[in-house]
Amino acid sequence: MTWKASLFLITISLVTLTASAQNSNSTNTDRCGTMQLLEQQFKSNPELKIKFEQRRIEFNKAFREDKYKLANGASTLRGADTRTIYNIPIVFHIVLSNPNVVTDAQIQAQLNILNKNYLGSNEDSVKIPAGFKSLFGKSGIQFCLAERTPDGESTTGIERITTTQTSFGADNKVKYSSTRGANVWRSDKYFNVWICNLSNNVLGYSTFPSDGVVEEQGVVVDFRSLPGGSLTNYNTGKTVVHESGHFFNLFHIWGDDNGSCSGSDDVDDTPNQANSTLGCPTGIKTDNCTPSGNGIMYQNFMDYTDDACMVMFTKQQVSRMEAALVAFRPSLLNSNGCTPPVVKNFDVQLKTINQPEQRICTNSFTPAVTINNRGIQTLTSLNISTKIDDGVITTYNWTGSLAKSGSTNVTLNNLTTTTGNHSLTVYVSSPNNNQDEDATNDTITVAFQYYLPVTGVSESFEGATFPPPAWDIVNPDKSVTWKRITGVAKTGNASVMIDNFNYSATRNKDDLRMPNITIPNVDSAFLSFNVAAAAYTALNTPANDWDTLEVLMSTDCGQSYTSIYKKWGSSLVTRTTPATSFYVPAQNEWRKDSLNLAEYINRENILIAFRNTAGNENAIYLDDINLRTVTINPNLKSKGILVTPNPTEGVIAVQFYPPPANLKAIQVYSITGQKVAEVLVNGPAGNNYRLNISNFASGTYIVRVVFTDRVVTRKILKL
Repeated sequence: MTWKASLFLITISLVTLTASAQNSNSTNTDRCGTMQLLEQQFKSNPELKIKFEQRRIEFNKAFREDKYKLANGASTLRGADTRTIYNIPIVFHIVLSNPNVVTDAQIQAQLNILNKNYLGSNEDSVKIPAGFKSLFGKSGIQFCLAERTPDGESTTGIERITTTQTSFGADNKVKYSSTRGANVWRSDKYFNVWICNLSNNVLGYSTFPSDGVVEEQGVVVDFRSLPGGSLTNYNTGKTVVHESGHFFNLFHIWGDDNGSCSGSDDVDDTPNQANSTLGCPTGIKTDNCTPSGNGIMYQNFMDYTDDACMVMFTKQQVSRMEAALVAFRPSLLNSNGCTPPVVKNFDVQLKTINQPEQRICTNSFTPAVTINNRGIQTLTSLNISTKIDDGVITTYNWTGSLAKSGSTNVTLNNLTTTTGNHSLTVYVSSPNNNQDEDATNDTITVAFQYYLPVTGVSESFEGATFPPPAWDIVNPDKSVTWKRITGVAKTGNASVMIDNFNYSATRNKDDLRMPNITIPNVDSAFLSFNVAAAAYTALNTPANDWDTLEVLMSTDCGQSYTSIYKKWGSSLVTRTTPATSFYVPAQNEWRKDSLNLAEYINRENILIAFRNTAGNENAIYLDDINLRTVTINPNLKSKGILVTPNPTEGVIAVQFYPPPANLKAIQVYSITGQKVAEVLVNGPAGNNYRLNISNFASGTYIVRVVFTDRVVTRKILKL
C-alpha cells in the first residue's frame, strides 16, 4: 500500500469516528470512549491530528520492517508463544466520593485478570474457536503494583482520592486534582489507571502513545467494571484489558470505519469487520466485510462484546503492543516503580517549601517547610538551613519526635529581602547529629519576588521581557499559560495571549498578575484593558465549558480574591461566529473594557489578577492594561462650578463636580448685555464645557449657568 493510500485510509477512519460511535450496533453501553476523546483532541488541535497520522504511518512501516527490538534483542515480530517477561509498574488512582467501595481485593483481582489475558494464561481462552486458535497471542508484558512513589516513598500501588465530583466524562478531567481528580504519577515510569464513576454509559477510555500531553497518559475505567462490580456483563475486568490495548497502540478491531470495510486496525491477522459487536454471540459470525470462512473475531479484546466473550489478543496484536512499548514507552521498561525503596537509618526528606508564596508583599517573611522522616530511627533533631540567592546561610535547629514515615510542618526563622526576583534555597542536614544517608531529597529551591507597590500601571507588552518587571504568572499545572505574542496587538506590535485552543485540560486556571498597587486618596480610579477573544463552539450551545476571563482583586497578597469582572461565551467574545482554527483577531475585533475601582481608593498593596479558566475554546488576548486615577481640583470640589482660566485670552472651560442635574445652558454675556457665546444642554450633563470668546473685545464678561430651577453667574476678564 502506498504512503498516500495509507494516509487516505487513516484520515477516512478518523473522520468517521463520531458516526461510528452512533452506529446501530452501539445502542446500549458504549464500551469505550477512546476514539471520541481522540476526535475531540483533534478538533481542538488540528496539528495534533497531522502528527498523529504521520506517526501512525511511520510506526506501521518500521514495525513491518522489524525495526523494533525488545530489551533482550528479540524481534517484536516473532510471534512466539514463549515470551520474556517485562514488568511494568502500575498504579491505580481510585477517585470516588467514597473510594473505599473499591477494595484492595478487587484491585488485585483486576491486576490478575490483566496479567493473565496478556500472558495468554486466561482460563476462558478455551472459548477461542478452532479457526482462530493458531492466532492466539501471548505477550511478555506484565504489570506489577508499584511499590514506590515517584519521589521514592513506599506505596501499595493503590491511591484513594475522595472527590466531590459525582461523575466524570471521557475528557481527562479525572486526571487532574484541579478538576477534582487525581494527578498522574510520572507517565514515563508508571502505567496509570484511574478508577471513577464515568457518565454517559462509557465503560472506559485510554490515550494512544502519541495523542497528547504526558500528564494525561493512561487508562480510565468505570469502577463498576472491575471484577465483582455491578455492571452486568461488563464486571470481570475486561474493560481495563481493552483500554490498555489502546495504550499500547491497538485500534478497535473493526477499524472505526462505520461499516465501510475500508478502515483498518493496522493488524494483519485480525479479520476485516464492519462494526463493533455487542452481546455474546456463539459460533461463526459473519458480516459484509468478512462474509465467509471463520467469520469475524468477536472474541477479541478490541471488540465491544460482553466480558464473557472477550478472550484473546492475536499474535500480531501482541507484536504490535510490544513494538509500541519499545517505540513510544521504552522508559516503562527501565522504571524502578516496582522495586521497594531501600529504607535507611537516617534519611530526612525536605518534602515541600510552603512559604514564601511565589509573590510576597513585604520585604520580610517567615519560611515554612514540611519534612518527612524516611529513616528507620525516630527523628529528634535536625538542622534546617536557608539562604536567599547566594546570600548568608541561616540555620534553624529543629527538635521534636518524628517516627518513621511521619511528616511535620516547621516554621523557620524570619528572613528579609530586597526588591526584585529571588530564589530561596532550603536544605536539611544532621538528623539526630548523624549524616543524612540520602542527600538526593535534602534540598529544594523556589523562586519568589518582592516589589514595592506602584500607584499607576500602563502596560502594552512592547518590552521583550515577559512577564514585565513586578508582574508574574501563576500556572498550577505547568502547562499552557499566558505568554507574550508579537505581530498581534491592539496598539504597537505585542500583546499577551493564552491558547485555550490547544489547552485540552478544561477548567484549569491561569493567572496573569499585575504589580502590587497602592491607590492614593484620589477622587476616582479605573482599570481599563483591550481584550479579543473567540470561541470554537457555537455561542448558543447549552451547558458548554466556555473559556472564562475574570479580573480578581486581592487585599491579602493573593491569599484570597474577589471577582470584579467575569465574562464567558457571548459576553466575552469579540468575534461572534465560531473560530474553528486558531484565532488571530482582526484590528476591529478588540474591545475596551473599563472597571471602576472606587471602593479600593486609599487602599495599599492591592493585587490584581487576570484569570483564565480554560474551556478548550480558543485564544484570549489582552493589551493596553492601564490603571488610571483622577484627582479633582480642590476649588472645584468645594464650589461645584469653576470657570477657568480667569483672566482668559479667549477660551474658557466651565467645569462641574459632580456632573450637574437639570443643566439647560451655559451663556456668556458682555458687560453691556450682548450674548456672545452659548452651549445648550440636551440630556445628561457632562463635567466639562468649553466656550470661545477670542473674537470679542477685551473687558469684563458674565458667564451664566442656567438650570431649570436657578441661574448661577460668574465674572471673567478677557485680556
